[in-house]
Amino acid sequence: MKFEIYCDESRQDLFTTKKEKKDKYLLIGGLWLPSYMRKPIKTKINELKQKNRLLNEFKWTKVSPNRSYFYQELIDVFMAFGLDLRFRCIAVEADKVNLELYHDNDHELGFYKFYYQLLNHWIHDFNEYRIFTDIKTNRVKRRLKTLHSILSNSNLYSKIVSVQALPSSEVVLIQLADFLLGAVSSKLNNSIKPEGTKYNIIERLENRLGREIEHTPRSEQKFNVFKINLTGGW
Repeated sequence: MKFEIYCDESRQDLFTTKKEKKDKYLLIGGLWLPSYMRKPIKTKINELKQKNRLLNEFKWTKVSPNRSYFYQELIDVFMAFGLDLRFRCIAVEADKVNLELYHDNDHELGFYKFYYQLLNHWIHDFNEYRIFTDIKTNRVKRRLKTLHSILSNSNLYSKIVSVQALPSSEVVLIQLADFLLGAVSSKLNNSIKPEGTKYNIIERLENRLGREIEHTPRSEQKFNVFKINLTGGW
């Protein structure tokens, strides 16, 4: 079966900032969908944009009171596709990452190792995968090619067709990944004010999921949040 994965990240700067950190978790996440579902999902999202007269890209940082109905309905669209549209993310407690010991003191290398962790655990044998990320500037130009190569070598019975960067402003599925990841980041980092628009959006998402946004077991299929354990142990 052919699948597509649309990815984004939140708070990558936590690996590099020297200032006091208000947020705790760096997150990387994405949408998983069968390739044949791309068109109907995009059509539904674009119909919702037209209904709300939204001409530009949408994302978590653009959630505002005058766009509240759009984002509320966007959650309903995400839920309506059931297991044909799945969200998965990894939350990394930045202060506990030992860049010097495990990542050659290279924050960019560490970031892409966690990217690998997100993707690799959800790639299954005998499928094909196309992976899309938002365009970002890397110090080492071959990061995506290396990620592609390592994923391919780790999954000999599946085919990683491509790992490709696309401009998020032109890809509504990366925008949807950004929106959902932003909601998770805000909840885990406790970075929103009660009763505001974003608070209400998160409440809507939690109500539709039937639970709070928090660490989930691996068996969770629709909306999986994995807080990686960096302290070792059993």
